[in-house]
Amino acid sequence: MNNPLINPGIGTFFWMMVSFGILAFILGKWGWPMLLKALNKREAFIDEQLKKAQQIQDNLDNMMARNEEMMRKANADRDEILSNARQTRDSIIEEGRQKATEEAERIVANAREAINYEKLKAMHDLKNQIATLSIEIAEKLMKQELQDRKKADELIHHELDNVHLN
Repeated sequence: MNNPLINPGIGTFFWMMVSFGILAFILGKWGWPMLLKALNKREAFIDEQLKKAQQIQDNLDNMMARNEEMMRKANADRDEILSNARQTRDSIIEEGRQKATEEAERIVANAREAINYEKLKAMHDLKNQIATLSIEIAEKLMKQELQDRKKADELIHHELDNVHLN
């Protein structure tokens, strides 16, 4: 096994070391600084992105806390509005009941007044009819009574005697 790559000779080993040294010098002078600069730049970019991610996470946490507070406040406002609406509804219903009761009482009072008025009117009409009938009956009776002259004179004298002058 005499492979020159596995068992190199002294000359090959020397030139390989010189080539490696030159390569290491060139890489050390120009390659490594560029590579380190790129790595540092990448590291700074990653740090900046991590800071931004942390800020975004903090902002998100703050926004979630504000959102929860706003939800609690909105729920409290909703509950208050619903409570006020229920109270308003109840007061409107109660006011409607009172107005309906008052209106019913007013209608009943007006009906009673109308009934009393109609009753008085009917009684007045009845009295007028009774008076008219009484006058008619009295007139007929007087006609019969006064047909006889002697009875008529007696009735006139009798009524004159009963009249008292002041």
